[in-house]
Amino acid sequence: MSDNHELLYGLEDRPAAIKTVTAAFQHVLASFVGVITPTLIIAAALDLHAHIPFLVSMALFVSGIGTIIQTKSFGRIGSGLVAVQGTSFAFVSALILAGITVRQRGGSDDDVMALLLGITMAGAMVEVVLSFFIHKLTRLLNPVITGIVITSIGLSLIKVGMTDLNGGFGSVDFGQLNHVGLGLSVLFVIIFLNASNNLWVRLSAIFIGMALGTLCAWSFGNVSFAHLSSLPVLAIPTPFKYGIDFDFALFLPLALIYLFSALETAGDLTANSVFCNQPITGPVYLKRIKGGILGDGINSVLAACFNTFPNTTFGQNNGVIQLTGIASRRVGIAIGGFYVLFGIFPIIGGILQAIPKAVLGGATLVMFAMVAVGGLKILMQQNFDRRTSLITASALGLGMGVMMVPEMTLGFPQWLGNIIASPVTLSGLTAVFLDMTLPKQVPLPDLNTQNNSPKEQKKSPPDLVQNTRLSHHESAS
Repeated sequence: MSDNHELLYGLEDRPAAIKTVTAAFQHVLASFVGVITPTLIIAAALDLHAHIPFLVSMALFVSGIGTIIQTKSFGRIGSGLVAVQGTSFAFVSALILAGITVRQRGGSDDDVMALLLGITMAGAMVEVVLSFFIHKLTRLLNPVITGIVITSIGLSLIKVGMTDLNGGFGSVDFGQLNHVGLGLSVLFVIIFLNASNNLWVRLSAIFIGMALGTLCAWSFGNVSFAHLSSLPVLAIPTPFKYGIDFDFALFLPLALIYLFSALETAGDLTANSVFCNQPITGPVYLKRIKGGILGDGINSVLAACFNTFPNTTFGQNNGVIQLTGIASRRVGIAIGGFYVLFGIFPIIGGILQAIPKAVLGGATLVMFAMVAVGGLKILMQQNFDRRTSLITASALGLGMGVMMVPEMTLGFPQWLGNIIASPVTLSGLTAVFLDMTLPKQVPLPDLNTQNNSPKEQKKSPPDLVQNTRLSHHESAS
């Protein structure tokens, strides 16, 4: 784990400017849709259509600021890893429910946004406080639990990549051959380019694959820039534009999700540490986890100030690090710079929005799968006895089960359904519960070290000793 020979540039390395920009832009391509999609979903569900361009710009702007904070780290704030920040999908259902409640009370657009931003800011304090006590919960960060959480992160993201590869959620021609063929073409171009021994080819694999896929789609008339005409030239970040409000009953579900989001962040940062060739045990690792969770909380406070929704550490970019072999902090700061630029100049982000979903799916599918592989690597380095097998099978089974059959949460209270509907959260909670409750296996006694006298050992026939060992093994089994 500590000798990652595939890493071209480590955390402290400073690649040349062109390499930095190329690598950073590929991170942006991998995470751009994830950053803006939760905002689009929430705004559409709450009939905030007139505010969408501004809300998307603020989501990008805060994502950039948050990524710089996480990557560079300021004092205790930030993980110091290339940890891209973005609007979290985990909070979408709870925020929509809160917004609908305000609508039913006769609230205006400003009233809805003020309440959502108020509970976002209050909930962020859960992560801020938790970060100071996370070292008391080191048992929750053991390799088995973090390996399960990382694997579930990757497996759950695969569904996102596959949905895009088939045309994207809500597509009228979802699953048609034109989408699937385009997505698979992009995927295999990236795979074969990434297998090259040429540094520049490997570094640019994702960008080349997506560029070729977009050009192919454009030649068939499947790329449109019509939406650019409705975008403003400049979006000025305006703190507390909608005001701020609070409701404790609507805040509680969000606070619980923040609690479990911290566990997911710990998993993402552990995967990031693996791919960046950093330790996943010891004081340095624990400091990164504490700083990362604190960074998530501070960034969510900033998100509320600048009129957007809770931020969290994204797992998508771990796959980009794995594929490109670039883990430089300089790249992380460049990613943040890109997002700030996109937030202030909406037309730049609008151009990226024109990339076909199938192209994005083909590029991200393999990266998300690489995250799952990283989690499996951690698990396979552990003693995979019966206890570990039961924990892993149960946690991943429930997590992937709720992803495949989301209807299982219909009978739960809304706040509880929102929590366990996340496959990552459910996998993590299951792993934590079983790890704390299942008894540890008792090690088999080594008969060669018994305190028998040489005379007594001499009297024991070899076949009797062998039979005794077998009986011990059989009873343990």
